[in-house]
Amino acid sequence: MKYDVIGDIHGCYDEMIALIEKLGYSLTSGVPVHPENRTLVFLGDLTDRGPKSLEVVEFVGRAVEEGAVRYVPGNHCNKLYRFFKGNPVKLQHGLETTAAEYRNLPKHKQKDIRDLFMRLYENAPLYEILHNGELVVAHAGIKAEDIGKKPVGKVKQFVLYGDITGETLPDGRPVRRDWAAHYRGEPWVVYGHTPVKNPRMIHHTINIDTGCVFGNRLTAFRFPELTTESVPSSLPYDESRFRMEP
Repeated sequence: MKYDVIGDIHGCYDEMIALIEKLGYSLTSGVPVHPENRTLVFLGDLTDRGPKSLEVVEFVGRAVEEGAVRYVPGNHCNKLYRFFKGNPVKLQHGLETTAAEYRNLPKHKQKDIRDLFMRLYENAPLYEILHNGELVVAHAGIKAEDIGKKPVGKVKQFVLYGDITGETLPDGRPVRRDWAAHYRGEPWVVYGHTPVKNPRMIHHTINIDTGCVFGNRLTAFRFPELTTESVPSSLPYDESRFRMEP
């Protein structure tokens, strides 16, 4: 099986469809089908900040239920899940945009989209091991020694939020260690979570969150080819959102 892993979408539905089509998938059946039997994998953070979060949820949720694509959640997915469960969460860092979309829906549509997303989240693995163990997909990454471990405790925190120090930046974002610089595992780890201007490939890891929602690009990683494809964002560019990689 060959895979195309798509990075953080954050409500950029139009760019997601453009990238899927650029990768060679047909959408005539309503779900992505590739003539060479490739499979799409979504890396989490489907929603928040972008203009069409719930359309992304609907597309990915239905495609997963059809068995056409794979999905692992990100930290924004985790927060939306808690919002839909009625847990107290702060409507900030983008969740306020998804919540506004949701509240503008008719009541019956609210229930449909909430139920679809909750099924999607509850049935998803927190990280995926694919291609006979040669490919690992985890939203914020994973340490080599944790691959194969049950995603609870510190492993769960890492795959959703990254290698955080416990400190925060002035804007409230957490300070993160550069775990990929120290990765020495054999499997390729594909992750996102931290926006970078260009895909960052180091030590059998690649960060493909190229900040579509911040005006840059939406990127996919093709495996086993080890190549990337991307499409430009239609949103305004925000330089401040991109990490300066070492």
